[in-house]
Amino acid sequence: MAGKHDQIAGSLINDVLSGRYQPDDRLPSERDLATRFDANRGCVREAMKKLEYLGFAEIQPAGARVKERTEANLDALGHILDQGTLPDMVLVDQIFVVLNSLMSIAAELTLEMASADELDDIRALTEPLLDEATNKETHALARFELMRAIMISSNNLPLQMIAKSLTDQAIPKLAELSKYAEDNYSAYATFARQLDQAIENKDLDLLRASFVGLTNLNRETMMRAFQNAQAAIAQESATS
Repeated sequence: MAGKHDQIAGSLINDVLSGRYQPDDRLPSERDLATRFDANRGCVREAMKKLEYLGFAEIQPAGARVKERTEANLDALGHILDQGTLPDMVLVDQIFVVLNSLMSIAAELTLEMASADELDDIRALTEPLLDEATNKETHALARFELMRAIMISSNNLPLQMIAKSLTDQAIPKLAELSKYAEDNYSAYATFARQLDQAIENKDLDLLRASFVGLTNLNRETMMRAFQNAQAAIAQESATS
């Protein structure tokens, strides 16, 4: 359960991200915030420390000022995705671009460094993706397990940490969109087959091509899901 300081921080983060406070604006004083939230100043200070940690504000002797969003750290991503009924589609697309780039790097490292047994285990994880009759939940889980196995086998700790932070924050926010997705299982099977062949033959060019294909497919699938969700929300609003 969130503490009082988390509630205060969450409210202030929403104020910043919604534009109520612009970059370089001064945030209200500790006294004013304590009155606004009916909290002691210790709670307010803890809340402000969270904003400073995330990079949304800078605490100065004269008070706290809002920082540019570009100065926020990676842990701020989940808060940004929380804005609005649906996540910002431009930001979601950017996340997929980064994740797929990280996956491509991890796969190249895995091809170079993983043992034969590890490569065999990864190839086995492509099997559910080759079956076009796999149900939606199983298919999504298989994609995640394949990604996780490749990340682990890359043995690149910074890459693993960045990818984990991105997925931990983004995937829960995208759960609402997933029910609107129209997965192209045939296309996924094609790229999974290419990936399997690339690993079997240690073919770096084919590996890169399969990830380019998967990147484009993931982005197209998410864009369609977003458009379907927008249409459904608009229809619900019109009939309510």
